[in-house]
Amino acid sequence: MAVLPIRISGDPVLHSPASDVTVFDDTLRQLVADMFETMDAAPGVGLAGPQVGVPLRLFTYGWTDDYDVEHRGVAINPVLLISPPPVVESDEDSDAEGCLSFPGERFPLVRSADALLRAVDLDQKPFEIAASGWLARIFQHEFDHLNGILYVDRLEFIYGRRAAKIARKRGWTEPGSSWMPGVDDLDA
Repeated sequence: MAVLPIRISGDPVLHSPASDVTVFDDTLRQLVADMFETMDAAPGVGLAGPQVGVPLRLFTYGWTDDYDVEHRGVAINPVLLISPPPVVESDEDSDAEGCLSFPGERFPLVRSADALLRAVDLDQKPFEIAASGWLARIFQHEFDHLNGILYVDRLEFIYGRRAAKIARKRGWTEPGSSWMPGVDDLDA
């Protein structure tokens, strides 16, 4: 297994819809293993293919809830059904979200409270997970990556302006920026 570099917001692979996974082989298994290692090293709770420069519809996730239940897996060619998000202003504490492709920053974003994930695993076995709360947020965040959307693209105007200013200041609006978990000193 290997830790992979994580693309930063200006990279075009992050702003284009990903393609379906059509080949399930040892190369895909290695990619998923590397994505888990990268996600854990970052550390993060999710990582999508485009974030490591692979424009395929898959993401890994790993999060332990308040009851010490570990939610960990890979979703390949996912479909995500969500309840409508509430029409409220975001809360800087309870709605704070971060992204490994916009490292070291957190902004509030209102998400749907519930989500239904349908996907296949590495053996092409279909599965379904009904999620709520933080797990639903993780699924929505990673699914957005597969559609070429970063969470900063969804922010309320004031936070979106702040994020755009940070991106310009750090040079994250240009292609080719990445960081390496375990090597580069970035908090995401």
